[in-house]
Amino acid sequence: MKFLSSLFAFTACGFLAAPVFAAEQASEPSGCAAKRQDITTQLENAKAAGNTNRQAGLEKALSEVTANCTDADLLKQQEQKVLDAKREVSRRQADLNKAMSKGDPEKIDKRKDKLAESRKELQEEQEKLENVKPDEDDD
Repeated sequence: MKFLSSLFAFTACGFLAAPVFAAEQASEPSGCAAKRQDITTQLENAKAAGNTNRQAGLEKALSEVTANCTDADLLKQQEQKVLDAKREVSRRQADLNKAMSKGDPEKIDKRKDKLAESRKELQEEQEKLENVKPDEDDD
């Protein structure tokens, strides 16, 4: 019986905590706002460390992002990176197919490793694209 009451209490806590975690995730900025926040955080760290050269560079970067960054441009750049990564995966797949047709085990292993690396890079770029896409409620 103690097990069931403990289980119920644990489950109830999980349901009560879920909206808190969802709110934290929803408040993450994206696009240019995320870029500005990242630079601001680095700038604060540079100030705290007394690194004046880094601070000057970050202040310049922040002013340029504030003046020139648009979410549409960021989205376009990231979409291009995803497209480039997809092309690289296709090229690596063709290289692997060619190596397999020749039957050289050493080349096959090498091409498989390269293909896996390209697929990982594609996944990373796709995740970045998801982070750049504007939130629907930011209108």
